Amino acid sequence: MKRTVNTFFAVLFVSVMGFVQAQDLAMAEKIAIIDFETEVVDYGTIEQGSDGMRIFVFTNTGDAPLIITDVKTSCGCTVPNYSKEPILPGQVGQLEIKYNTKKLGAFTKTVTVLSNAKEAKKVLKIKGTVVAAN
Repeated sequence: MKRTVNTFFAVLFVSVMGFVQAQDLAMAEKIAIIDFETEVVDYGTIEQGSDGMRIFVFTNTGDAPLIITDVKTSCGCTVPNYSKEPILPGQVGQLEIKYNTKKLGAFTKTVTVLSNAKEAKKVLKIKGTVVAAN
């Protein structure tokens, strides 16, 4: 009888441990995926001093919450603004970029998005030409 009870508990323990490990594995496989509508925003030709605000739109196409941890720009002339809240699977988010349009000439700048997504580092680009206002 004692042996039967011990065997029962041993089988129960192994079954529970297998179930817990399977759940842990399933949770580990869930990932966030950041999918941008476009990876390049072209300002075209814009006048000096005009509004330099543009938006990158993205969707979390993964099955885990997306968390943007940082956004770095290639110069101080470009300022990012983004949500610090998790973007749930299927939700759409925005990354606002404000370029300082005071300097004349062509520009190409990078915006690096760091997150918990499958592709943890995503490099975006803005470009255009600033001309003198009439």
